[in-house]
Amino acid sequence: MQQTFWSERWTNQRPDTLLLLQHDPVFTLGRSTSAQHIPHGEMTLRNSGAAVERTNRGGSITYHAPGQLVGYPIVKLGRVASGPREYVWLLEEVLIRTLALWGIAGHRLNGKPGVFVRVEDRECKIASIGIRVDRGVTLHGFALNVDLDLLPFSTIVPCGLEDYPAISMAVMHVDPISVDRVAESVADLFAELFQVAWDDREPRPYRPTPDGLSVASIKED
Repeated sequence: MQQTFWSERWTNQRPDTLLLLQHDPVFTLGRSTSAQHIPHGEMTLRNSGAAVERTNRGGSITYHAPGQLVGYPIVKLGRVASGPREYVWLLEEVLIRTLALWGIAGHRLNGKPGVFVRVEDRECKIASIGIRVDRGVTLHGFALNVDLDLLPFSTIVPCGLEDYPAISMAVMHVDPISVDRVAESVADLFAELFQVAWDDREPRPYRPTPDGLSVASIKED
């Protein structure tokens, strides 16, 4: 679906679009993934029951599963940012401000895309970002750990970063957290920070099923 939307955006058959969804368990390998980032080998990952997929996004290996909010902005980069660096900064800012709504202090680390939180003098990663820009249109995006089993992250070197364990909003927050509520906040903050207006915001559930996604189209100028 993401590739179809990219093609439609490139040929101006659809407006800029944000997909918000949850994946079934899957390890995705970005272009910079090395054998050192999969210490037990790909077969061990496959034997866990999760899918293993190679992608054309930037970054290394990461893990997706229900309880994690994944966002795929499929937008013409020149409409929303001056370039990839500012675009990534804006995505991080959306996530940092979303975390703040739940009283969680997220921050950036220089040279390491994504969002981190500090726990007992240790930096932990709560959101990852890996993008691709093809013919001026963005692909892939971000993954925010809301409330999911973090154990599979321990079988890999997430994003190729040693000593930055994965953490979730649920671990940082006392009360239960709904992925749907987090997704609504992400959509609102995305619109605010990217200075866009939603033209068609489909109220679908954010579930790991073929129809379980939210499609929000950005109103054309």
